[in-house]
Amino acid sequence: MKRPRFSDEQIIGILKEHQAGLSATELCRKYGVSDATFYKWRSKYGGMDVSEAKRLKSLEEENGKLKRLLADAMLDVSTLREMLGKNF
Repeated sequence: MKRPRFSDEQIIGILKEHQAGLSATELCRKYGVSDATFYKWRSKYGGMDVSEAKRLKSLEEENGKLKRLLADAMLDVSTLREMLGKNF
């Protein structure tokens, strides 16, 4: 997986510069990102503090782990149902 160029803290700093009055095109040129990336960041991180972004990141990781656990459990259940169906 590709490593992100900017950390969550840096992204929030860039968005705070935008709130301070710099235009989006100036910021995109300054940091070398596209307009689409900037607006995607703004929709995801807009109005957040660094601590909130860290909390969001940890919740996303936990959600991914739980989804994998659920998928494994569902696979086990389906395997057991197939085995029971063949025996009876």
